[in-house]
Amino acid sequence: MYEVFNKELSYIKDKRIKNSLITILNKLPEYFYSIPASSTGKYHPEFAASDCGLVKHTKVAVRIAYELFNDEAICNFNQNEKDLIIFAITVHDGLKEGRIKEKYTAFNHPILMSEFIKENSDKLELTKDEIEFVCRCVETHMGPWIKDYNGNEVLPYPKDKYQRFVHMCDYLSSKKFLDVKFDNNNDILY
Repeated sequence: MYEVFNKELSYIKDKRIKNSLITILNKLPEYFYSIPASSTGKYHPEFAASDCGLVKHTKVAVRIAYELFNDEAICNFNQNEKDLIIFAITVHDGLKEGRIKEKYTAFNHPILMSEFIKENSDKLELTKDEIEFVCRCVETHMGPWIKDYNGNEVLPYPKDKYQRFVHMCDYLSSKKFLDVKFDNNNDILY
């Protein structure tokens, strides 16, 4: 099912990182590829509120990153960092409704996804440092929304430029003012 992300995979230059992302995408629950981005519909734009909305939200977040990478005044990441950031953004919501689909978003889904990546690290072609980089970015993608419904701080806050960048791409992709058009294959129209 990873083929839905072929365009996003083409942004990754390092074959090891690309192969590792394909491995993780193939291990995600099937629901990831079909559910809306928001279980309630109130936190994402219209394009993300329908079937495959989570995939569309993810694609837009990756596209935002890709566009920003092309502006040196905004980003001065090296190619390895760019590849790992695309990996992190592509899987950031991979377990959004839990390991086994729940009715609503699992608040701790960034931690669940990070654990999932680490549990599968022996199947990946990434170094230990690269896995840690991706996991740190995934764990902090929620930005300032780190407290659960009971007010307990359960998610880490972004601390470095990579974590803040991943959060920014996710945040911008969730803004209701966006009106991104997709073709029949759920690819962004240019």
